[in-house]
Amino acid sequence: MYYYVEQISYFLREPFMNAANSMESIPIIFALLIGLVGAMAPCQFSSNISAITLYGTQSLNKGISWSNTIFFVLGKIVAFSGLGFIVFYLGQEFQQQLPLFFEPMRKVIGPILILIGIYMLGVFKMKWTLSLWKQQSTEKKRKGKWGAFMLGFSFSLAFCPTMFILFFVLLMPMTLSTAYGAVLPSLFAIGTSIPFIIAILLIWYLGLSGKVLKKGRKVGLIVQRVAGSIMILIGILDILTFW
Repeated sequence: MYYYVEQISYFLREPFMNAANSMESIPIIFALLIGLVGAMAPCQFSSNISAITLYGTQSLNKGISWSNTIFFVLGKIVAFSGLGFIVFYLGQEFQQQLPLFFEPMRKVIGPILILIGIYMLGVFKMKWTLSLWKQQSTEKKRKGKWGAFMLGFSFSLAFCPTMFILFFVLLMPMTLSTAYGAVLPSLFAIGTSIPFIIAILLIWYLGLSGKVLKKGRKVGLIVQRVAGSIMILIGILDILTFW
């Protein structure tokens, strides 16, 4: 399964990889472009589709929360910047050990997506709130921002060989050799968020924010159930690919 996912991923990311190679002399643009390439790597591809599905559904039903969108991207920035910081201070030897930590994290993503999908189908209720992008009271807004941040952070730790090469082999040497290298992991993180950001901007531009809610609760429930089914399917494919 991984082979077929990798082939599709390679087809999508090859034009952007060529563009990144042509911009290697401009580190800021290079970091952004290889981040975009990373968004299409097999391990990040399913995570980005999941985030778009989850937040797209919330945006259609309840309206866009820009603050939570920012916190999702901020979670990715903190994750990649933190990895860059670790490599900088602990060196190459520790860098070679990092895949041992990423592999268990990568395997957790699939079951989590299935669990969220089952919840969205209404199979079970939670006594605690799944506050990822909810626009209600001040307390729930705070929890929503934290949930969005943790989602972005955890999805960023879903590494595979392609992401490992992009971040540690291509980006980090440039980070360590460039005067303003400290900002490059953050730009890489923003690059991995570009498909997600584009999806949210399209919902906003087309005036679809909260559209389903206006058409009635029943339609909103159908959209949520469809999204839940998609999340389960993505989770199953994720397990078949990375387990």
